[in-house]
Amino acid sequence: MPERVIPGPAESVVRPPAVAPATAQGPTSSTRRPSLPWQAKFGALALIWGSSFLLMKYALHWFAPIQIATGRILFGAVTVTLLLHVVGGRLPRSRRVWAHLLVVGLLLASLPFTLFPLGEERVASALAGIGNATTPMVTVLATAAMLPAERLPGRKIVAVGVGFLGVLVIAQPWQASGRPDLVGFGFTLVAGASYGIGWTWVRTHLAKEDLGGLQLPAALLVVASAEMLVVLLAWWALHRSAFAAPWSSVTGATGGWAQPVLSLLALGVLGTGVAYLLQFDVVRAVGQQVGSLVTYVIPIVSVVLGYLLLGERLGVWQLVGAALVLGAAVFVAGPNRRASRPA
Repeated sequence: MPERVIPGPAESVVRPPAVAPATAQGPTSSTRRPSLPWQAKFGALALIWGSSFLLMKYALHWFAPIQIATGRILFGAVTVTLLLHVVGGRLPRSRRVWAHLLVVGLLLASLPFTLFPLGEERVASALAGIGNATTPMVTVLATAAMLPAERLPGRKIVAVGVGFLGVLVIAQPWQASGRPDLVGFGFTLVAGASYGIGWTWVRTHLAKEDLGGLQLPAALLVVASAEMLVVLLAWWALHRSAFAAPWSSVTGATGGWAQPVLSLLALGVLGTGVAYLLQFDVVRAVGQQVGSLVTYVIPIVSVVLGYLLLGERLGVWQLVGAALVLGAAVFVAGPNRRASRPA
């Protein structure tokens, strides 16, 4: 049986809630020969999700953060739902599942997809990518709070502390100048934390449900689409003096419309749609443990692209803090060691 994929841009490193029957989501890996090796799909996944922070920067030249989040989720929902139909899956039927999906859609899509562009209005895309790397550490804290039966090794608690020390080093709140905007960086940290809480909610409340493959991402994006449409209309009602329509460009938009619009399409179709299918294939090929390693490549990609294409430069202390955060995330996500006992 294939392992259940956990979708999203470095959303979490928690174990899948359950294993879904292969027949529920299409052909098995033994009957469906992959067109590309898993290494190529892994690389494409890291590039797609790592470039999402660059694409949000481009989209901000023309759109407001609420518009970016709504468009990204709508395009992603259409893409993933179509892919779900192609592989023979279907959306959940249980009312209980949909009730929990209201929370899951908020925590795994609506909230983080809004907070990241809000943060990038104030900080570099590279820092937003680093903020995303805090997800595994928050997952540990959320697990301790929501799943107390799971005992967490003391060394992982220490690693969480080291990670948050790295966040403090990046933010440098004791500096009067030369530090990143604390509000903007804080938005990205809350977005990363939202992923960790969201996936722990999935483990806590939906672990016994059959939501394998693309069923969970399709369902949560459908719910998030409804949530964001309400938010978009409420936001527009409050800003009608500046926006003639919900999709009007921001005042003082720079450059042409092509780059921001194409960036938004790429965020939805590729970063929130096709990437889910790529991750599903990677996990089916090599397992969840290897598939989750993409989490740690994403900040590196975001930093490199920000440097090459946007001319972003991180200070020495920001790089030191990023190293602490990324190192802590890798350690926290590692398997729990158990003392071997003789048979």
